[in-house]
Amino acid sequence: MATPNHTGTSHSLFILLGIPGLEDQHIWISRPFFISHLVAVLGNSLLVFIVVTECSLHEPTYFFLCMLAVADLILSTTTVPKALAVFRFHAGEISLDGCAAQILFIHATFIAESVILLAMAFDCSVAICDPLHYVSVPHCEVIIRVGLAVVLRSFSVTLPGVFLVKRPPFCHSNVLPHTYCEHMAVAKFACADIRVNVWYGLSALLSTAMIDALHIWVSYTFILNAVFRLPGIFTIIAQQFGHHVPPYAHILLANICMFEGNIKHPQLKGKTCHHHLHWSNPRQRHREAEKLIS
Repeated sequence: MATPNHTGTSHSLFILLGIPGLEDQHIWISRPFFISHLVAVLGNSLLVFIVVTECSLHEPTYFFLCMLAVADLILSTTTVPKALAVFRFHAGEISLDGCAAQILFIHATFIAESVILLAMAFDCSVAICDPLHYVSVPHCEVIIRVGLAVVLRSFSVTLPGVFLVKRPPFCHSNVLPHTYCEHMAVAKFACADIRVNVWYGLSALLSTAMIDALHIWVSYTFILNAVFRLPGIFTIIAQQFGHHVPPYAHILLANICMFEGNIKHPQLKGKTCHHHLHWSNPRQRHREAEKLIS
């Protein structure tokens, strides 16, 4: 196993350790990781295929679900295969460029999902609060604009952080006690002042996820008002305030927070699509009407 290097040279290769303190259990831990990855890839791929091929699902809501599925696929394929390689084969070596790529896609997908959820909330708000205007809007144009906004916003916010990670020399250590490259975990090994990394990470969080969450809450407030006539954070908190928590707890929780959505999303999206297909079938609607009459 590689040992920390304290020479003056900058590291171009890092070593991912997996989950510190649970090295003996890595083989067993890899099994639920593999199953969750398989479910995420198959479920989201099937969802994308159904939405693309089924004409009755060519509506904004289902295209947004399709975008979420693509984001989940990117997140899962970016992180889980390397984590499985660490667990099964102790192949934790990753280059600085590979680390930067992981950071880029992890953060970009989180921001993309935040934007997509905001677009879905706004879409529901307009459909319920102003249905006449909603049906007159060209949906294809809206979907294209939302897709471009998702890509541009995700990478424009994330790319400066990646450049900040690659900017300083790394001479303290090259051993990362994690299953994937995390921004602040890598930045801590820099031989330079990383306050700009910390402040940029906080400002990016506040300017994206927090603002999106506020807008989503406002959108659903309008929806509830119309109906009844009347609403990435873990890592930073853990790094700053979790000094008395065992390291393996940090890594386990971080991985659970990242991967559990990939398993839930295909199930929830699939139920939504199944419900739509169920009621879009004229024969099925006729059967349900006969049941109600009888």
